[in-house]
Amino acid sequence: MNALITCEHVDFGYENYDAVVDVSMEINQGDYLCIVGENGSGKSTLMKGILGLLKPTAGTLSIAEELKRGGIGYLPQQTAAQKDFPATVYEVVRSGCLSRMGNRPFYTKEEKKLTLERMETLGIMPLKNHCYRELSGGQQQRVLIARALCATKSLLVLDEPITGLDPSAIQDFYGILRKLNQEEQVTVLMVSHDIQNVVSQANKILHLQQRVLFYGTVTQYRDSQAGRKFLGNHQEIQNENKKGGSRR
Repeated sequence: MNALITCEHVDFGYENYDAVVDVSMEINQGDYLCIVGENGSGKSTLMKGILGLLKPTAGTLSIAEELKRGGIGYLPQQTAAQKDFPATVYEVVRSGCLSRMGNRPFYTKEEKKLTLERMETLGIMPLKNHCYRELSGGQQQRVLIARALCATKSLLVLDEPITGLDPSAIQDFYGILRKLNQEEQVTVLMVSHDIQNVVSQANKILHLQQRVLFYGTVTQYRDSQAGRKFLGNHQEIQNENKKGGSRR
């Protein structure tokens, strides 16, 4: 199987500091890989490196030709300004085709057709003419996924995508990703703090703490020292939060 992305002993950093050191891993077609770790562990830095926003300071990063030709669908964390964007759902989704346009001033018929197909896939056709900023958080995420899939269908990259979503919207979101991955064969790479859901959704885990603490299947991660400790710590935090809520 040819890898879409391969990291071989890669470092990424800023100025004289490497936030990510000696990372080796690969992302294959059809993978659902989640990057986990504590705050400041280098997850976002690694993501920027994979997206080509940072050059490796050491090691080798290899990108498959199909990604170089077709690009990567990226869903970043939303800012408050982005959530309040005054455009229609159709316009936001269609903007995912911008990388295909080059110097052309207009969208082609094929790009307009692709926009409608992606909206159909994400179940947002009834929202076509609605204003993006008037949508719920879950609806906005569907729109942004459709937009990312207009850029490419090979690899979908997501950075903390459930931030600000309510529990119902979170489960709906994971259902969408699972369907895209299993039925549409979209490769998924996601950075997330939502470790409990991650281990029930993904098939591979990369656990970072500047260096790789673990890289492998979810089953292996559950049995690993890093996995048992990290999952246990998060369960304890959740239990404490529940106790605190009940006391209030």
